[in-house]
Amino acid sequence: MKLRLRRPLVVFDLETTGINISNDRIVELYAIKVQPDGEEQHMHKLINPTIPIPPEVSEIHGIYDADVADKPTFKDLAAEINQFMLNCDFGGFNSNRFDFPLLVEEFYRAGIDFEIEQRKFIDAQRIFHKKEPRNLAAAYKFYCDKELIDAHSAKADTEATWNIIKSQVEHYDDLEPDIDSLHAFSGQSEFLDFAMRIKRGPKNEAIFNFGKHKNKKVMDVFMKEPSYYDWMMRGDFAENTKRVITRVMLELRKG
Repeated sequence: MKLRLRRPLVVFDLETTGINISNDRIVELYAIKVQPDGEEQHMHKLINPTIPIPPEVSEIHGIYDADVADKPTFKDLAAEINQFMLNCDFGGFNSNRFDFPLLVEEFYRAGIDFEIEQRKFIDAQRIFHKKEPRNLAAAYKFYCDKELIDAHSAKADTEATWNIIKSQVEHYDDLEPDIDSLHAFSGQSEFLDFAMRIKRGPKNEAIFNFGKHKNKKVMDVFMKEPSYYDWMMRGDFAENTKRVITRVMLELRKG
C-alpha cells in the first residue's frame, strides 16, 4: 500500500434520514479502520434514527422504518463507535461536507464530546473533483476499473471509497501519499467548521463564509453586533458551527 499512515484511518459512509446536518439522523454506518501496517477492521451498524425515514429517502438506500425499528439508537452505540474511532483520522466521499459533520452532531446529541481538533480528513470526492470531476460510481470506474454494485449501500460505498483512496495515491505522482497532504488537498483545512460556514483566516482567525458578513472576521462582527451571535445560536446551524463561534465569543469576552 503506497499510502503512508502515522495512525489508523477510518474510511466510512453513512445512510441517513435526509441531508440536513442539524435535523437528520443516521440509519446505517459502515466503517473500515485501516492500521498503519495495512490491517483492516470493519464495523457495520444499522441504527434506529428515532424519527421516520421519508419514503423517498428509503427508496434511495433501501432502508425502511421497519428495518431499523428494533435496532439500537445512536446514543446506545455512541460509546462503542467512539472507541472504534479513537485517535483515528478519517476518509470518505463527500465526507467533509456531510458524513463527518452529521456523525459529529450525532455524538454531540449522545452526550459525547467527540474530539475533532487533532483529526485529519481525506475527502476522496474533493480529490476526485479537483482531478477528474464526476461522481462516486464514475470515480470507482475510473480509478479501479470496476462497476459500483449496490450503490447507496453503506458497505458498498465505503469499500469503494477506500479502494478509490488507495488508487488515487497510486495514480497521481504529484499527490503525496500521507494524511497531512491529503487532508490539505481535500480542502478541510480551509475551514474551522464542517458545514463550511466559518473560514480559517491567514492568522488562523475565524472568518464568516456566508450571509451579510461574508469575509468579515467573526470577532469583529460580534464586537460590533453581539446580537448576531445570539441569532446564530438560536438558528438552524450545526452544533459544530455553534461551538466554533462560541469559542470566538468566549475569547472576546475574556479579552
